[in-house]
Amino acid sequence: MNLVTKSKFFSKKVDKMFGDSKFIFIFAPDLRNIKTFNSNFKSKKIMNAAQVVEDLKKRFPNEPEYIQAVSQVLPTIEEEYNKHPEFEKYNLIERLCIPDRVCEFRITWVDDQGKVQTNMGYRIQHNNAIGPYKGGLRYHKSVNLGILKFLAFEQTFKNSLTTLPMGGAKGGSDFSPRGKSDAEVMRFCQAFMNELYRVIGPDEDVPAGDIGVGGREVGYLFGQYKKLTHQFQGVLTGKGIPFGGSLIRPEATGYGTVYFLTSMLATRNIDIKGKKVLISGAGNVAQYAAEKCLQLGAIPLTMSDSDGYIYDPDGIDRAKLDFIMELKNVERGRIKEYVEEYPTAVYHEGQRPWHEKADIALPCATQNEINGEEAQALVNNGIIAVAEGANMPSLPEAIKIFQDAKLLYSPGKASNAGGVSVSGLEMSQNSERLSWTAEEVDNYLKRIMNDIHENCVKYGTEKDGYINYVKGANVAGFMKVAKAMMAQGIV
Repeated sequence: MNLVTKSKFFSKKVDKMFGDSKFIFIFAPDLRNIKTFNSNFKSKKIMNAAQVVEDLKKRFPNEPEYIQAVSQVLPTIEEEYNKHPEFEKYNLIERLCIPDRVCEFRITWVDDQGKVQTNMGYRIQHNNAIGPYKGGLRYHKSVNLGILKFLAFEQTFKNSLTTLPMGGAKGGSDFSPRGKSDAEVMRFCQAFMNELYRVIGPDEDVPAGDIGVGGREVGYLFGQYKKLTHQFQGVLTGKGIPFGGSLIRPEATGYGTVYFLTSMLATRNIDIKGKKVLISGAGNVAQYAAEKCLQLGAIPLTMSDSDGYIYDPDGIDRAKLDFIMELKNVERGRIKEYVEEYPTAVYHEGQRPWHEKADIALPCATQNEINGEEAQALVNNGIIAVAEGANMPSLPEAIKIFQDAKLLYSPGKASNAGGVSVSGLEMSQNSERLSWTAEEVDNYLKRIMNDIHENCVKYGTEKDGYINYVKGANVAGFMKVAKAMMAQGIV
């Protein structure tokens, strides 16, 4: 007896039972079909971003920066992830959030006074689904496991966005080169490489520089790797030009940030020329972001270090930027010395530049350097665009303020991907045993940053036309890694 016949039969029996009384009956499908439906529904699992984050908090309770990074990414990819039930079947989200490997070791070295010092060293190999592990080394007193796990997680998405075959990693030490002699830095780098060399290689893991690790440190690290292995390989990027480095590599992160910024501005038909720019930091990224701003006709007003910031109402021109480069790269001085050379500038001790009036903000210093109050100050002062040159410099409440105000806002994984992009190009040059011209590398860099921007627009454009660059970058980066992981099985 089919469902319709059953329904008619039951209806006749009801009429006999209740006479003229009126009742409404809803007839359900066959109970066997209900059980099958419920079983299928329960078996179709979906990813709940909030629950995943809570589970990770319990597993890693002392790593706030790592949890913050995961918390910012997962909600933006949740919708796209759940369009692919096969992802959840293979628990892809946990496998993507938790690093493949965490290397932790003691570093012992001798200072200039003959005293034996110890520091901790780390290498987080997060994901190599699309290429060898790739990411910088950071030497700073703030370095810990949680910070490096956040950086490696972000690096995985960033490297995916570049379209180059590179996985994600990060490493470093709580050693600070500040105040150390060249000989001390050399001895530390050699001691660090004595452990690190066991887990890196040109087709396994290729480190680079980051905060506290510049050309000097990369040179010392490369020399020790060569001594230990008896091999001259492209195992580090950011090397000096005479031994396999790439032109434009020092400039790449800062240049790339500004290239991405100009693409953002173009979506609203805005020209960067004549715009006033707030820049934080005074290291490699900040210096070359300022240089590219000058080349394109913009006016940098600020730069900073961990002690405070300088504000120059006349703008930081080429000569002034050269002074800062000499001060920070050669003399290892502090940014406050700028006002001794240029008295019209003002130095603000212990503060950040986000309360100054300008058109554009480029945070190029470090993580969590813009809080909610500072973000609101930027909005109130008429900022039209924020492009991150550092990794995760904006706190979650700051990002919400930027997006609610419909500012042009890009996360670091998109706008600061220029550095690792040229690192990837350096790897290609090392493999070919060739060196490309500065013009060739710069053209590649422009094209890569433009491609990243297009992918962000593709995945991040909302119904009202606003481009959510956070969502766009996260989804674009995630999908490439996810598809590679699915193709390679449960490993």
